[in-house]
Amino acid sequence: MSERPQVIVYTDGGALGNPGPGGYGAVMLYNQHRKELSGGYRLTTNNRMELMAAISALEKLKTPCDVTLYTDSRYVADSINLGWARRWRANGWRKNKTELAMNPDLWERLLRLLEQHKVRVLWVKGHAGNAENERCDQLSVAAARQPGLPPDEVYERANPKPGPSVNRMS
Repeated sequence: MSERPQVIVYTDGGALGNPGPGGYGAVMLYNQHRKELSGGYRLTTNNRMELMAAISALEKLKTPCDVTLYTDSRYVADSINLGWARRWRANGWRKNKTELAMNPDLWERLLRLLEQHKVRVLWVKGHAGNAENERCDQLSVAAARQPGLPPDEVYERANPKPGPSVNRMS
């Protein structure tokens, strides 16, 4: 039996419009304690918010823990469990010779956290009646709908919105 704290984490994230305003939610369970986390950005993607949900929860842990993390994102679950994210990092954030891996900034943060904690990632079907997953969905949608969301600076820098067109008459 491990001496480390045993933590259960549920996560979800999404973007309204993908890309669009996005939010993430996480529920953390430890013994009799429960913590809910959420946040959002004014322009981002579903996958970035799925990653942020896991990152935000793991960053809250103060000591190395044994974590069971539930996600309804195949992108997150498969990229970790099948070793894709580690391989992308080893290959300079490339999926192959011609294709760049997406979201390397967030994958780097998440991989560092996975090295600090022992994390078992389990996929759970979304919108299928799992109470904690449903709560994470509620948190993420509410966060995405908040006014005055901050920028997802890395995403917006890589995907600038076109400025207003200038109509000049000569």
